[in-house]
Amino acid sequence: MAISISAVIITFNEERNIERCIRSLQTVADEIIVLDSFSTDKTAEICKNLGVEFIQREWEGYAASKNYLNLQAKFEYILSLDADEEISEALRSSILKIKANDFKGLGKINRLTNYCGKWIHHSGWYPDWKIRLFPKDRCQWVGDIVHEELEVPNGIEEFDLKGDLFHYSYVNYDQHRKRADHYSSLTAQKYVNQGKKVGVLSPYLSCLARFFSMYVIKKGFLDGYAGFKIAQISGLSNQFKYKEVRRLNQEKIRK
Repeated sequence: MAISISAVIITFNEERNIERCIRSLQTVADEIIVLDSFSTDKTAEICKNLGVEFIQREWEGYAASKNYLNLQAKFEYILSLDADEEISEALRSSILKIKANDFKGLGKINRLTNYCGKWIHHSGWYPDWKIRLFPKDRCQWVGDIVHEELEVPNGIEEFDLKGDLFHYSYVNYDQHRKRADHYSSLTAQKYVNQGKKVGVLSPYLSCLARFFSMYVIKKGFLDGYAGFKIAQISGLSNQFKYKEVRRLNQEKIRK
């Protein structure tokens, strides 16, 4: 029996990406719903012109926002995308194929990232399998400060879908560094809340370890200069994260 799919997207100021994302979904989804946290650019105008269901709601965090969005879906299966992602032609064919059959389970999709104009096939960024197709009533998003995860029931079968999910990440290195440091700052606060302590050398050792892992062990050097920048920025942001942990812990002591 054929299945119906609700495609869902969360947005904030995504005028650069949202039209590409929506158009890639139009031939595979039975409805498309966008949850927007009051964008100040043309995101709302673009979504409304493309005829999707458009909802605006105050930002509550990734997990809470995605769970709210899933509740708005009419159909049994959710296809969850970020605004900077796009269904490839090969992936489109895979989704249409399973829609026509009695699909039961979880659909895993391999994400291929475009970084500053270059497709990244190494550096620990590819392959990058994500569960993005799942039954609405059996799964939920969990997470606190940063990095939400999909919680799925035990015993449900997973299927690898053919074709890539294109991810258009950063347009320049400065954008990458700022975003990486933002997540590092959030993670540092999470660690402090958990009572984690770090040594004086930890920021520098973690920086070197992250760079070596991504550039050498995960073969980032095969991605050329982009691979070097990915490893470098990731290492420096790791250093920033552990420095933040030390700074926040010292602030707690002084209070």
